[in-house]
Amino acid sequence: MFAYVARQPIFDANQEVYAYELLFRNGEDNCFPDISPDEATSKILAGSHLSAGLEEVVGSHPAFINFHRDTLINHFPTSLHPGKVVIEIVETVEVDEQLIEACKHIYEMGYSLALDDYDALPKWAPFLDFVSIVKFDITTISEEQLRATIPALKARNIQLVAEKIETHQQFEYYKSLGFDFFQGYFLARPEVVRHRKLGPSQLTMLELLAISGSGSLDYEQVNRIVERDVSLTYLLLRFINNPLVNKRHKIGSLKHALAFMGEVEIKKFIALVSLANLCNDSSTALLQMSLVRAKFCEQVSLALNLQENPPTGFLTGLLSMLDAIMATPMQELMSKVPVGEAVKEALCGEPNVLLDCLQLVKHIEQANWKGVRILANKHQLNQRRLHHFYQQAVIWANSVGTSVEPSASDTEAEMK
Repeated sequence: MFAYVARQPIFDANQEVYAYELLFRNGEDNCFPDISPDEATSKILAGSHLSAGLEEVVGSHPAFINFHRDTLINHFPTSLHPGKVVIEIVETVEVDEQLIEACKHIYEMGYSLALDDYDALPKWAPFLDFVSIVKFDITTISEEQLRATIPALKARNIQLVAEKIETHQQFEYYKSLGFDFFQGYFLARPEVVRHRKLGPSQLTMLELLAISGSGSLDYEQVNRIVERDVSLTYLLLRFINNPLVNKRHKIGSLKHALAFMGEVEIKKFIALVSLANLCNDSSTALLQMSLVRAKFCEQVSLALNLQENPPTGFLTGLLSMLDAIMATPMQELMSKVPVGEAVKEALCGEPNVLLDCLQLVKHIEQANWKGVRILANKHQLNQRRLHHFYQQAVIWANSVGTSVEPSASDTEAEMK
């Protein structure tokens, strides 16, 4: 897998992940556009660095990758599987007949192409015969231009992506204009439309979260809670038998699982399942992002020799999107979830080491390499190691996410 990469989700109209755009960095000090984009893309693709690690970063989703003039003309994208990538033609390329023919040839080989930051200039007209996706930066194009442009693109069955969607209001507006996909950080922002009353099941899950943040664990209490909920017992066994959690032993009973896992792992499991249940009415993307943050913050906190029990780094990352999941301000939620003070302070934005762990993963998510460098230097952390932590967190989240998501059909099958 490549050493420096960030992924940014592209959502569909149901706020589920459709694809990821990959953003690359060529080393600890360089990132696009500080070095030649063609040179950097070529280096990334050379030696199958990209092909080998693509699925580990995006899972089963397509990967949107920016390509510049020389890499397109030299057919670099064809080293990738056509079913797994969308080739983005960046807006800064010099357009001429040679580039048009190169892109058309790539299309004829079965690849999907997209125009990035489309501005509706006449030079892009030849590309509309073979591109399948057009991306608009909503901060640089007017509503008048959009309304004049969208019908012609829709008539060609071209799908539209709205970039830099930062609020739920923007999401709804551009969805009403006919956009198919949406890119931005709107999903991570809480949409508080009214005071939300927490139901009994949600309060139970918040109680479980409190157990995961306690200093000592009452095994009997955990056993009683899990035993009275068949689905929790099933999820526990499915989680503990996941190869990334346990490769050696087949665990077949609740008692065996609790004895095998140990206190810290049980706390993490309780937190995972609680959050997954709270995510029932939310986009699964929020759970996925929370899992990545949890594993990343855990690894960084351990590298900084922070306490492991309770797992403060893990909990900080895992609960960092609880406000968006619950559509409730974080300060209000923290009054209901008695986690440790350090975790609570970090989640409410008060400066401490755990907040730095959380800011690190946010910087990587947004490809803010300068921010990564500043915090890495502050805590004397190796940047390559941080990117490795992130990649391991993505792999872990992809695997474990399916183990903790509640499934009624699976539970019924297990009970029979």
